[in-house]
Amino acid sequence: MEHNKVMDAQEIDRSLNRISHEILERHGGSSDLVIIGIQTRGIFLARRICAKIAGNEGKSVPLGILDITLYRDDINLARRKPPMEKTDIPFSLDGKRVVLVDDVLFTGRTVRAALDALMDFGRPKTIGLVVLIDRGHRELPIRADFVGKELPSALWDDVAVRLVEQDGIDEVIIRAISEKRKMR
Repeated sequence: MEHNKVMDAQEIDRSLNRISHEILERHGGSSDLVIIGIQTRGIFLARRICAKIAGNEGKSVPLGILDITLYRDDINLARRKPPMEKTDIPFSLDGKRVVLVDDVLFTGRTVRAALDALMDFGRPKTIGLVVLIDRGHRELPIRADFVGKELPSALWDDVAVRLVEQDGIDEVIIRAISEKRKMR
């Protein structure tokens, strides 16, 4: 299957630098700020953003990990149950400015599930959303506050974020799915 590279390691890093600065500008610094990555690749992006913010601010920002498996609206429809991953939010969200991080924003259903899950950890002052890729095709009225790259795509395209921590390489690729596979 052919694919096109739409971001390389340098472009990903540049986007995360910009997003980190935008977060600090929007929030007037890192006070009461927490970063939460959605399993799996959102965690790696969140860690990188935390490191960049710490480099700019001279102090670390709390990092949390969120698994949304039990909050998915398709959990009962799936033939195979998705594996449970780890959630680790070792701090209260009450009154915090939460920045939720994911790799790709598509239909909005993952973010909806993440918002539901976050409410079990407290009542944040605000919740913002960072995505590396916004590919459109929303099914819910959800938008990202900070976007690495807007990537218009066909509904049936496969957009894959590959990160060194999981995949051994930093890149974003888009693969067109064949007509035969679309009809299945």
